[in-house]
Amino acid sequence: MYNNCKHQDAYRDVNGQGVAYTTGVPAMLGAKLMATGVWMRSGVFNVEEMNPDPFMEQIGDYGLPWNVVLNEPLPVNEND
Repeated sequence: MYNNCKHQDAYRDVNGQGVAYTTGVPAMLGAKLMATGVWMRSGVFNVEEMNPDPFMEQIGDYGLPWNVVLNEPLPVNEND
């Protein structure tokens, strides 16, 4: 499972670079899921213990679509 974010796209959208975008957007969505009660339980939990489905359903709406590759070699560009 992966997603890609080009620095150019992030800069165009939010005047920032891709690493900041791919760090901030998931944190924002996690906070939203907590604030709306989707990820709210009593006690202390890691984000990995929460139901990932609402997160995965919404993350693409915020510019980070994801892809899944199963049992296939990942493409490698030797020029990168």
